[in-house]
Amino acid sequence: MSEAEFINELQTRGMRLVDPTAGMESRRGGAGPTDHKAVTVGDTTVMVPVHTAPAFDSPYVVQAPGPDGMAEVTKLGAPMGKIRFLSRPKFYDLKTIDGIEYSKIATLHSKDVLATTVLQTCIRYESRKKTCQFCSIGQSLAAGRTIAHKTPEQLAEVAKAAVELDGVKHMVMTTGTPAGKDRGASVMVDSAKAIKAVVDLPIQGQCEPPEDNIWHERMFSAGIDSLGMHLEAVTPEVRERIMPGKAQVSLEKYFDSFKAAVKVFGRGQVSTYILAGLGDTPEAILKTSQELCKIGVYPFVVPFVPVSGTPLESHPAPSSDFMARILKPLSGMILRAGMSAETAKAGCAKCGACSALSTYEKLKAS
Repeated sequence: MSEAEFINELQTRGMRLVDPTAGMESRRGGAGPTDHKAVTVGDTTVMVPVHTAPAFDSPYVVQAPGPDGMAEVTKLGAPMGKIRFLSRPKFYDLKTIDGIEYSKIATLHSKDVLATTVLQTCIRYESRKKTCQFCSIGQSLAAGRTIAHKTPEQLAEVAKAAVELDGVKHMVMTTGTPAGKDRGASVMVDSAKAIKAVVDLPIQGQCEPPEDNIWHERMFSAGIDSLGMHLEAVTPEVRERIMPGKAQVSLEKYFDSFKAAVKVFGRGQVSTYILAGLGDTPEAILKTSQELCKIGVYPFVVPFVPVSGTPLESHPAPSSDFMARILKPLSGMILRAGMSAETAKAGCAKCGACSALSTYEKLKAS
């Protein structure tokens, strides 16, 4: 199978590790790519589930890595290829002056992306009637693996160290949604200003669509290079069932905010995260993606991963065939719209580690 197909298989089926301690440590539960291991397939670093229900039954078994960090992947005993495990970043060994571990402020995603959840609380997470059923933002905080609010000064200190010690290339800042009409844009502004004052690092900010579109200009002026506003699901019925609180922000509001943001950040520098496998059909996802491409928004489609401790922990992951029905045509759609993971300045679309989409793009481009 091609590299894209191999990555798609691993991300939907997960993998079982002969040596669970191999590579950089992985997290169970919590915000961000969780229950995963970061591994490199060829020249592409991806996040592959290892602590999920599908991964426990995966036919893909990863042997213990050799001295070079390479490990063979087998399927029912047959060799399928090799992957490389990533090493623990150096900045994880540091603490702030007041004793907070850097890894509680920001973490390494993929091989060169710094990621943080600025506010580890969310107005929607507090209510079971409103919470997004896939979300585990509160688990990291409850387990003591992070702090509730990362200050601009803390983020700037860690970002500078991650660049200098580990060669980090760009940064993702997301947030739980606070009370207020800015929906998290204000903390993006404060954080970006502080980071850009000490290090030249491309940043993607992620928040829900702010009530007033003026926040797009404020975020851009503060140093946010690209913006993510995540739909997660594309049809009203799935949105209302899976994320009843967030669904109160209508699709019409999202698209109005997308159009306003593209005028500020540019085509291909605004993206949205779409979780395939929650109930939307491939046709519905592709239809919405076509609309997004027309206005210059990058539709980053990833396979849903059932995270332990969430209401959807037993929900099945989508099949690799289901994902291929989306990612193959979507990759061409994105390229024809003049966008690509490669040309994004920062963020999930540029990183691409949670989906095989960028690898399918490379196949189309070649």
